[in-house]
Amino acid sequence: MSQQQHQQPFAERIVVADRVHTFAQASTPAAQSTALSALPTAVALAGDRVLAVGTVESLGEVAGPDTQIETHPGATIVPGLVDGHTHIVFGLELTRGEQLTDLSLAAAQDRMARAAAAAAPGEWVFGWGVDPNIFTDTGFTGRIFDEATGDRPMFLRMRDAHSAVINSAAISLVGLTGAETFPDESAVGVAADGTPTGYLLELAAMDLVLAQVPAEPIEVRAERLTAVLTGMAASGLTGTHVMDFHPGSREVLELLEERGELPVRLRFSPMVPPGADEAVLAEFAALQGLHGRRWRVEGVKFMIDGTVDNGSAWLAAPDCYGEGLRSIWTDTEAYRHALRYFAERGIATATHAIGDRGVAFVLDAIESLGATAQLAAHRIEHIETIPDDTVPRFAALGVAASMQPIHGTRHTRADRSDNWSIRLGDERAGHGWRCKDLRDSGAVLALGSDWPVTPFDPREMMAETILRFPLAQPELAPVQPEQALSAREALEGYTVHAARAIGAADEGTITPGARAALTVFAGDPLALTPQELATVGVVATYVDGRPVG
Repeated sequence: MSQQQHQQPFAERIVVADRVHTFAQASTPAAQSTALSALPTAVALAGDRVLAVGTVESLGEVAGPDTQIETHPGATIVPGLVDGHTHIVFGLELTRGEQLTDLSLAAAQDRMARAAAAAAPGEWVFGWGVDPNIFTDTGFTGRIFDEATGDRPMFLRMRDAHSAVINSAAISLVGLTGAETFPDESAVGVAADGTPTGYLLELAAMDLVLAQVPAEPIEVRAERLTAVLTGMAASGLTGTHVMDFHPGSREVLELLEERGELPVRLRFSPMVPPGADEAVLAEFAALQGLHGRRWRVEGVKFMIDGTVDNGSAWLAAPDCYGEGLRSIWTDTEAYRHALRYFAERGIATATHAIGDRGVAFVLDAIESLGATAQLAAHRIEHIETIPDDTVPRFAALGVAASMQPIHGTRHTRADRSDNWSIRLGDERAGHGWRCKDLRDSGAVLALGSDWPVTPFDPREMMAETILRFPLAQPELAPVQPEQALSAREALEGYTVHAARAIGAADEGTITPGARAALTVFAGDPLALTPQELATVGVVATYVDGRPVG
């Protein structure tokens, strides 16, 4: 054995399966054909890095006396899946109380009546996942829950997490008058006579109420967060891009890391409030690099608009109710200034932009940075409706698209009978969730769940991205089926494209030197039907070179 071979480090473990999809090759038919003809079957790991890829035989030179050989017969190894958009600690607040997802008004009222009956006098009752379609006949108001909840104050979040309703007891308790104003486009809904309806639009309005709501004890939040992260790892996720750094995040993360390792890696991008001044921007810049063992603060998050369902998405033309013509950043030049502030410091940015005008404005702002834009990675979140001429701008400007196509499959209908489609009209609804068009244009397309707005299981997410209809309702017609991704494109959205969206050259692939994050499926996700992909077993996940669980 040569001196060079003697210096070769030994692997701590070699993970063996029937095949390894490294995603080191370009996603072209020719490259895929070549890759499939000679797939590796083993990955050698040393520390938190991939040491080598090959077969058990070819990796023999890195197998030392203490190397662990872990074999998964029939399985497929892929780069560790990463959810491109979640709200982890904030999600605990967003999922407090009764889950009301997809319930009718009557069913939601019944659920809250039972919660109120079980609550102590004066105790708040909570619910989340409320379908905005239940307010079609009444308008957005929390008073329609008064009979169900009585004198118990109530706080219900809409499924889009950008609005909420409270009942009359809560209106009285917090002292809402309907005359409240905010530094952004947040608002308190009022009736024709000027009295508050209990409708809270956007974060500042909700925070006004939540400031008077008792917080969950940190031990309770730690227990709930452990369950979420453990569930993520069990579904195949090895990491996620968290689009906030909610108050209390550091404290609960440090508590968990005192007890052991987090089962997934977390990348937090703090949310910069609309209208933030220079001092506030400096505070967010100072957070960069804050970290634990498996979590770090990296980048910032903006919101240029709200959602289509509540009329706060920024549209080029008004929705059917005359809404959608304003940015959440009342002073949009302040957004441009903030974007440049972070770009000049090499801090990555992500901007929530749902409406066609909002998306175009953010692209314009990034383009106006000129060469400064190249100092950091930039991405746009959600991108629910865009016209043809906006699609090629992502690739041209090097801006990543971060999307959650499951929102389209579960929250809209092909017949345009849902609130989202009615508000936008046929043409703009027909331009919804243009995943395939963006991929075909050469853009980076990271996929995610926006948990807790929709479930985090990446297998279901990928399956519905391919099918374009809900797995639980196969009788429904697909929503914009022409925007379906292939299985490979969907898997790339959780691996190599998720890494490119944050400018990470050492993530998303299984290549020597890359971060040692692996997801091991019981079958080959590129050979399964979408329905099979949704339920394929997760044999193991590896984070920082070590098995989780």
